[in-house]
Amino acid sequence: MSDRLTRQDAKVLWREDVFALGKRAHAARTERHPGNIVTYIADRNINYTNVCVSGCKFCAFFRPPGHPEGYVLSREELGAKIRETVELGGYQLLLQGGMNPDLGLDFYTSMLAFIKEEFPMVAVHGFSPPEIVFLADKEKLSIEETITALHQAGLDSIPGGGAEILVNAIRARISPRKCNADQWISVMETAHNLGLKTTATMMFGHVESFEDRLEHLDRIRDLQDRTGGFTAFIPWTFQPHNTLIKTPEVSSVEYLKFLALSRLYLDNIENVQASWVTQGPMIGQLALFWGANDFGSTMQEENVVAATGCRFRLAEERIRAIISSAGFTPRRRAMDYTLVD
Repeated sequence: MSDRLTRQDAKVLWREDVFALGKRAHAARTERHPGNIVTYIADRNINYTNVCVSGCKFCAFFRPPGHPEGYVLSREELGAKIRETVELGGYQLLLQGGMNPDLGLDFYTSMLAFIKEEFPMVAVHGFSPPEIVFLADKEKLSIEETITALHQAGLDSIPGGGAEILVNAIRARISPRKCNADQWISVMETAHNLGLKTTATMMFGHVESFEDRLEHLDRIRDLQDRTGGFTAFIPWTFQPHNTLIKTPEVSSVEYLKFLALSRLYLDNIENVQASWVTQGPMIGQLALFWGANDFGSTMQEENVVAATGCRFRLAEERIRAIISSAGFTPRRRAMDYTLVD
């Protein structure tokens, strides 16, 4: 194999058993992070609205415009959630919602201004690429103009949501109204060039092929070569319950194998995150030996995955205990992986 894995190399590795692949990934993780630290972040996922016109087949959370269960958080509701987050020791918000046609740029900038005025100590990690593309189109602005306006109003970084699989043929089947793969990449490249850090994600185990997964990894790796703006990669498994895609959930063995392959393939991304939110705490702990060096978020609130019936919850003390019992030292971090304790 070459120093940098090719797709053919990845196919060869994929034929290895889960333990052999995990051993390779753990060695790569240890070489990149020679200390004994496993990081996590104390934050809350706040969904400011569940109204969305995308209608993604994999989503059990959204409600279409006019639905009686649709909502937009009031400032009072938003403030109460953030205040509780801060009281519980949180210092970042993962702020995401749907593609809501009733919300314009003024809504977003005023919401960010409110957060920064009332809670200046809290970082805002918000608005995935599909939300940004939808807002830019609605306001007839460029992606750069839209991100600049959000950043100036208080946006600190952008999460990698909405990536699913970065192959347009797959996106046409599962999320045809959402931004395409090229637009997703464009948002992230623009954000990086403007100085914002972002994360990258993958939701796998629905209608994609293994070749599609490799295309996704290639696109992430190629952009990272150009910009260096991704701080982490987070793969997770599709949760089929209450969705329009009727397929069995992939096994935890397949999750661990693909996590390990991601660590090896994405040689230019420093951090790989375990997905205990979809896999549960024990597989999340095992992920620390299959290439992950980060345990993700305390997730004081999470609604999107929970809408599928997958409701794992962990208090911060429990996260630290899981990391410690695996033989690692838990450390709080910021979005850019600066240690904060």
